[in-house]
Amino acid sequence: MIVGERKPFTEIKAMLEGYKKVLILGCGTCVSVCLAGGQKEVSLLASQLRMDAKFRQTGMEIAENTLQRQCDREYIESIVEQARNFDAVLSMACGAGVQLLSDMLIPLPVVPALNTTFLAVADREGTWLERCRGCGDCILADTGGICPVARCAKSLFNGPCGGSKEGKCEVSPETPCAWQLIYDRLSALGQLHKMDIIQPIRDWRTSGSGIPRSIVREDAIGLS
Repeated sequence: MIVGERKPFTEIKAMLEGYKKVLILGCGTCVSVCLAGGQKEVSLLASQLRMDAKFRQTGMEIAENTLQRQCDREYIESIVEQARNFDAVLSMACGAGVQLLSDMLIPLPVVPALNTTFLAVADREGTWLERCRGCGDCILADTGGICPVARCAKSLFNGPCGGSKEGKCEVSPETPCAWQLIYDRLSALGQLHKMDIIQPIRDWRTSGSGIPRSIVREDAIGLS
């Protein structure tokens, strides 16, 4: 899932300065699960903005809505006409949702209420851990399902850096060394021979360091 965090209220207020009618639009998927941009968070932010507008007598009007997804045109189409009644839309989706919303609502300004952070798993209640950076060339089969790109502070592909101590990362003593985790996992799987695999020099063109990436599935076109 994509994890996001709400921007500071002062930053949100600054972005909305001068707008009289604002639609806050939540997203019902990833950012809802991580308690950053779902219906509940939309209502909370709307209340804060209304109170601020009343206190400062700005006259700003706030409306609320939450879509199932903001990264899918099908769902955005349902609110295009509603959005035209506002001066701006404050999106509580991830960066992908904000951009698609902005594309479809031109010339209406769409501003982000969240900072998109990383791809994560839910560890326990209220805790999400980064597990994937979407590098586009997955080697989890060789590393026991533990990603050295996301979990090693130096993103090393061929073993630890030598700075780890007692199984902890030298960059963050609270963080397990990813390569210690990989070793332990491969040992448990009876696959320690995979530690001998030398990963070739990485082609980072799949990682997003170049042009924006895309995937085209010919077999999926026209299914909907």
